Amino acid sequence: MTAPVSPVGLIGLGLVGQAIAQRLREAGIATLGYDIRAEARAAFDGEAADSVRLLGERCNTVVLAVFDTGGVVDSVEGAQGLLSATAPRTQLLIDCSTGDPDQLQALSARLAARGLGFVEAPLSGSSEQIAAGQATMLVGTDAATLSRAAPLLDRIAATRVHVGGAGMGARAKLATNLVLGLNRAVLAEGMVFAERLGIAPAAFLELVLATPARSGAAEAKGRMMVEERFEPQSRIRQHLKDVNLMLAAAADQGQALPLSQTHAALMRAAIAAGDGDLDNAAIVRQLRRERTK
Repeated sequence: MTAPVSPVGLIGLGLVGQAIAQRLREAGIATLGYDIRAEARAAFDGEAADSVRLLGERCNTVVLAVFDTGGVVDSVEGAQGLLSATAPRTQLLIDCSTGDPDQLQALSARLAARGLGFVEAPLSGSSEQIAAGQATMLVGTDAATLSRAAPLLDRIAATRVHVGGAGMGARAKLATNLVLGLNRAVLAEGMVFAERLGIAPAAFLELVLATPARSGAAEAKGRMMVEERFEPQSRIRQHLKDVNLMLAAAADQGQALPLSQTHAALMRAAIAAGDGDLDNAAIVRQLRRERTK
């Protein structure tokens, strides 16, 4: 009798997790999902487990899409984590979250000592772009583990860049997210400035898209800003977590990031005003609140 095919485990059923699940579902790959939120498990379009430990017992491969590195470590090594199962089956972990490079490098070394493969695979793109297969995966792992994981990675993202060993995926994601986030903030600031000068937001966006000021941020978020549609594809509070990681990593290297410092202050103010769970395009709301008179 043929043994049943192990489903791919998926920890974290938020925007990114749901987008990854859609990619796997469209590829005909069964998933077993888990989230700490009962409502997320109930809403999951697939089989959901009531514990991470169950994924460890049933899944050879587990994909993580949790909020931060603390969640990754707890999901893997915690008292109720993947490795707490009586006979853990998991042999390969793929981390699609944006996390702390040093902690992920250390986790990879601990897992390698147990014979487990670990792939950093953060995705550059919104949840909508991930679901459509338009995101770019930034991979940090060794060549042998990458070869082993490649068939599944190909199902999650059509484009990937191998940037080095463990820790390098997170470093690359933080650096690219720095540019992406500032592009969004600059677009929003320009829109608010133009509005104060008497140029309507829709007209300003047309100008940007027709000039060298055009950017991926303008293409992806400009219409959302104009129409004030902020249903989240990515959230302000999550990007602030990323910017805090950027600032900490830069401080370790003795490097100032003045523009990112300003961006972080804007996002903190937006969160204090109640916009933390809105899409990153909603930073335009905070810039409108930044009045001198």
